Amino acid sequence: MQTRHSMMDRLEETLIAALLGLMTMVTFANVVARYLFNSNILWALELTVFMFGWLVLLGASYAVKKNAHLGVDVVINLVSAPVRRMLALVSVSLCLIFSLLLLKGAWDYWSVFAELPPTTGRVFPTGLDWGARGQGWYEVQDIPMIAPLRFLEDMLNYGESYEKIPRAVPYVVLPLSMLLLTLRFAQAAVAIWQGHSDRLVASHEVEDDLETVRAQHGGQD
Repeated sequence: MQTRHSMMDRLEETLIAALLGLMTMVTFANVVARYLFNSNILWALELTVFMFGWLVLLGASYAVKKNAHLGVDVVINLVSAPVRRMLALVSVSLCLIFSLLLLKGAWDYWSVFAELPPTTGRVFPTGLDWGARGQGWYEVQDIPMIAPLRFLEDMLNYGESYEKIPRAVPYVVLPLSMLLLTLRFAQAAVAIWQGHSDRLVASHEVEDDLETVRAQHGGQD
């Protein structure tokens, strides 16, 4: 189990680092092309926007997993342990409801681009709308189609070729990230219920950094 968690951590960290690195490289290449060669990489801006979206959405769920989101725990530190646990359960329950609503919305938005049925129901899903019209032929604005994704033409576009990549590809991060976010909140809820934690999120990274600096300076402020 520990090995599985470590592998998942490495996978998420590698993906997030790769996205950040690729964003930097694409932006730098576009700046060089513009100012040195009076040219422009047409698809660079759109690709950077998509990668930034992936970075933020995947990073949000990963930060919940690692308790890296900023949190204010001044009030909960003043109450007793049972009250603190109850407040944590209320908080994580609200976060779970919110993430489930986001998951439904993300699926409904992405599914039509992937020729899949969206859910029915305005708030909570009540089924699948198999009569919804698919929009698999929708393409992004600038990013050209690449050979490894040509198999999607038969799946989403009735065998017709794409000039740009289909929207289903970059938008898949929406349901994926919301599913991961829901999973992270569910894991946090289990940890709180079992008594392994008494709060949802409270990052003390700045305090830890200050303690490290103090230790390096012999405990001097």
